[in-house]
Amino acid sequence: MVFINYPKCTTCKNAKNWLDENNIEYEERHIKENNPTYNELKEWYKKSNLPLKRFFNTSGMLYKSMNLKDKLPTMTEEEQLMLLASDGMLVRRPLLIDGDNILIGFKQPQWKAVLLKE
Repeated sequence: MVFINYPKCTTCKNAKNWLDENNIEYEERHIKENNPTYNELKEWYKKSNLPLKRFFNTSGMLYKSMNLKDKLPTMTEEEQLMLLASDGMLVRRPLLIDGDNILIGFKQPQWKAVLLKE
């Protein structure tokens, strides 16, 4: 299980605390220092069955400064994946990769259902 996060992010801190409180083992990965690659993102996107837009950090300053809200709809899937792979700050976090389970953002009920099988 890989927990991809940005340590300064409050939501990431909450997710990390939740994982630790529930004794869930994971490998931690700093998204800015070790950005997901194009191939990783493509694989996770396919496994997640979610719209690709869900992988973008739409509340981030970089997303807003690049005016991606208007640009994404006209970009191909390939272009969007390449863009995500170019800078970790564009990727929504935290990301939790556990085999075929791809969790984006931290919603405790969802994480609990998937990770604690309750």
